Amino acid sequence: MHTPIGLTIKQHVAAQLVSFSITFPLGFYLSRAIVFTGSTLRGRIQLFRYFLLVMICFGLNYVFIRLFVEQCHLYPTVSKILTTFIVVAFSFISQRNFTFKVESPEEEAMLHAEAAMEAEAVMETEDRIS
Repeated sequence: MHTPIGLTIKQHVAAQLVSFSITFPLGFYLSRAIVFTGSTLRGRIQLFRYFLLVMICFGLNYVFIRLFVEQCHLYPTVSKILTTFIVVAFSFISQRNFTFKVESPEEEAMLHAEAAMEAEAVMETEDRIS
């Protein structure tokens, strides 16, 4: 498959890119709006963390499939099923406790205090400049 900028991409790679461009934003939106609605983190932090965990899960898929097929000599279908269970469990726990975590009242108060101090420092810097 040829791209408009002259690159040639194999069909399976193009399919992966198209799939990722649809599932990544949709998965983030559904996780944020439906599954983990109580998160107190900012959206851009959630998005960065979500991307980071998606990449980790992509790597885990690769490692576990190879491990189960090549080292444990399991059938590829069985390997994919086991891998899916492991990666989905890891992903859910990570998303709940890292990407979309709910801050405790103490942590939230500390974040607000830090933000207020940063805003005050910026205002002082601007006052010195003017």
